[in-house]
Amino acid sequence: MLIREGCDEDLPRLLDIYNYYVDHTHITFDIEPMSLEPGRAWFGKFGPRGPHRLFVIEEGGEVMGYASSGTFRVRPAYDRSVETSIYLAHEASSKGLGSALYERLLTALENEENVHRGYGGVAIPNEASLALHQKFGFKRVGTFSEVGFKFGRYWDVAWFERAL
Repeated sequence: MLIREGCDEDLPRLLDIYNYYVDHTHITFDIEPMSLEPGRAWFGKFGPRGPHRLFVIEEGGEVMGYASSGTFRVRPAYDRSVETSIYLAHEASSKGLGSALYERLLTALENEENVHRGYGGVAIPNEASLALHQKFGFKRVGTFSEVGFKFGRYWDVAWFERAL
């Protein structure tokens, strides 16, 4: 297992991983798969330092997931807060990869002096993500009821917060 910063060459695999969740689950509220051009714009927001990071995890030389931190809200007073996110290839769950990857991201954010809080939104039900956030010290701060509409129904999102 190798955890490293994501690079441009990872983008097609990252989109494959993400788009599985777009097409098959309520875990993301995107409705249409992300194509390469919008994917490049999204990927371009991450850097090797600072609050907006992206790490990938490899197993057997193949990228099996990623964890990222990005803009929480667009207004400047929110700049010291980030929204964290993690996606694993659907065949890679329950192997400990998510824990290793999230730990690497959170450690990087803790060492970034300009990051004060991390937030994670979990579309529920999603027991694995709920357990992961709780394992890493995120505290549930609320639930937005029926905030997203996908697959013909409304979904709730639980929000978690962690001091960094």
